[in-house]
Amino acid sequence: MMKQLHKQTSLNHRRDEEIPNSQSYSPKMLKHPRSLPRSINYLFKEQRLLFILVGILIGSTFFIFQPTLSRLNPSDPTTHSSLSSSIYHGNQDSSSGSSGFFSKRTFPGRVPAGIGRKSLRIVVTGGAGFVGSHLVDKLISRGDEVIVIDNFFTGRKENLVHLFGNPRFELIRHDVVEPILLEVDQIYHLACPASPVHYKYNPVKTIKTNVMGTLNMLGLAKRVGARFLLTSTSEVYGDPLEHPQKETYWGNVNPIGERSCYDEGKRTAETLAMDYHRGADVEVRIARIFNTYGPRMCLDDGRVVSNFVAQVIRKQPMTVYGDGKQTRSFQYVSDLVDGLVALMEGEHVGPFNLGNPGEFTMLELAER
Repeated sequence: MMKQLHKQTSLNHRRDEEIPNSQSYSPKMLKHPRSLPRSINYLFKEQRLLFILVGILIGSTFFIFQPTLSRLNPSDPTTHSSLSSSIYHGNQDSSSGSSGFFSKRTFPGRVPAGIGRKSLRIVVTGGAGFVGSHLVDKLISRGDEVIVIDNFFTGRKENLVHLFGNPRFELIRHDVVEPILLEVDQIYHLACPASPVHYKYNPVKTIKTNVMGTLNMLGLAKRVGARFLLTSTSEVYGDPLEHPQKETYWGNVNPIGERSCYDEGKRTAETLAMDYHRGADVEVRIARIFNTYGPRMCLDDGRVVSNFVAQVIRKQPMTVYGDGKQTRSFQYVSDLVDGLVALMEGEHVGPFNLGNPGEFTMLELAER
């Protein structure tokens, strides 16, 4: 016990001796005063001043020789036009013989290569569907990067399988009812079941797609500054009393019918688009699509063209309802896609009717 007490006292004694030394230590006492300011001393260390001087020399050389380079490569369009004109006429001049082209070829410098249009990053919702897949084909063929969003409720991967492996194509399985974050330049919003067979199957889902899906895509357009195109429908006119319908016609609609999930949903989508346009400065375009036909249509979507084709394939008689004198207009899908792209690239908001002004009776269609 005495030994342990003696050890503790000696330890405490050592600690008491060490404490004053640790408190009296100051790092500032070890620093030596500098004869030069800190910034100048930094420059002279590790040859930093030499690197700065070399950088200044390189920059000065570039700005000195830049006017000379610009004279060698003139950007004046009149010079290029006169150059191309002299090449053309020299090549067409048969009286000067084989030296006609070379005698008139006076190149002032290197001819710059033509710069094409800027490649855009575009989202197509519902891009695996009938119209959407044709739109994706057109956008890819002109050199744009396309992101397809589809939940495959009515869309099919078979419509896009030829684009798998293309570096400018991307497919995302996603429902537009849920938000999504992307960086894009344009948004083509086609996502929605468009035939009575499909949108009557789940009417609540249909109107949610029209309202919440459009709201999410408009929010994305506002967030990233993208231009937004809404594919509406001729069904917004309801059971029209005016034929043909003009865009100024407000329609004759039934808000509680079986088709209202689609008709009223599209009308609400147009309202949202215009509210975002007026209130949030979002660039919007509205297209009201009329009857469209072409490859990749769903065989059993309940439309008259697909019904006739399906019955002929199955060797069944074509069914014509009523007296067959009711009229419809039909446009080919490539014409519709051209119209959608023209509307997106134009400066008019719309809404615009996209269809064929020529009408057929159902009997004429069946005979055709």
